[in-house]
Amino acid sequence: MGLAHKVLAVNDDLPIRTDAPVHSGKVRSVYWLTAADSARLVAERGYAVAPDAPLAIMVISDRISAFDCIWHAEGGMRGVPGKGAALNAISNHWFRLFRERGLADSHILEIPHPLVWIVQKARPVMIEAIARQYITGSMWRAYEKGEREFCGITIPDGLARDQKLPELLITPSSKGILQGIPGVPAVDDVNITRSDIEKNYAAFNFRSVQDIDRYETLLREGFDVISSELEKLDQVFVDTKFEFGYVTDTAGNDKLIYMDEVGTPDSSRIWDGAALRQGKVVENSKEDFRQLLLQHFPDPDILLNKGRMPERQALARDNALPTEVLMAVSKTYVGIAEKIIGGPLQLADNPRAEIIDVLRSEFALVD
Repeated sequence: MGLAHKVLAVNDDLPIRTDAPVHSGKVRSVYWLTAADSARLVAERGYAVAPDAPLAIMVISDRISAFDCIWHAEGGMRGVPGKGAALNAISNHWFRLFRERGLADSHILEIPHPLVWIVQKARPVMIEAIARQYITGSMWRAYEKGEREFCGITIPDGLARDQKLPELLITPSSKGILQGIPGVPAVDDVNITRSDIEKNYAAFNFRSVQDIDRYETLLREGFDVISSELEKLDQVFVDTKFEFGYVTDTAGNDKLIYMDEVGTPDSSRIWDGAALRQGKVVENSKEDFRQLLLQHFPDPDILLNKGRMPERQALARDNALPTEVLMAVSKTYVGIAEKIIGGPLQLADNPRAEIIDVLRSEFALVD
């Protein structure tokens, strides 16, 4: 079977029983289960959730996005072999460590297949928080131009590119378009301050002001867990994105949990420790692919300038990258995943058929 067939590029057309529209993002698709199927699985599988908890099947694809576009390669390859499995395996690993060390649960209830999670529906906190340990990327570009305040936090003069920050910096931004919040523009992914969150905690979906402290604690503790574990592998945890939400426990109480993904090459920067000690930055994350795209096309401004989005979309649509480009991404993702989980990554030969088979035979979710 060719490489193209081992890639799950389309993940929103699986015959999973649902009575709601499939929500499809850049990488994952979510199938909301019927109330009857949710209740049946809770009872049959013994999930530690309320009996009427709504459940979903979350299927990850192997698509790769960068600069808000989906990219493909020659030979009909519309994704990166092993990418979805790598992202899920890494997130599973970190979420398990968070739970074992008493931080918080995640939304994941069961993993029927390397590309599939069964999750409890969460009420998301409408914030994406980036935790940064080094000054690099967009933050460095802004700093180099003279900016010293980031999300209401002032950092000192005299820092160098790729230098470790004096302390962990949390830079939150809005998740989605939020209306009617004073001082916060109604656009997606706009930087916000701790003061913005405190004054408008309900608009960001926090249950109380006290939960803001809890969210920051979980963020910092989660970052520390990943950073210390990566250090054992001679990898440097540079920055990552965290997302949180609420679920209802078996006693009917709301609890704050980790959700989406964390500590992956898609949502984080991870540098090779040995190379960094020699003064070089070797990326074990999607940042390497972004840099390759900037070098591959003659006019990188198309990728960087949000005002040129139609041109950028045409560039991604009309240009098949060399196969070796996506295979290099595959090597990076699978390699860092196997370092983190401490063993070989389980890869599918025919992911679509395998997913349908397991959801039909073991979970009775495919008619």
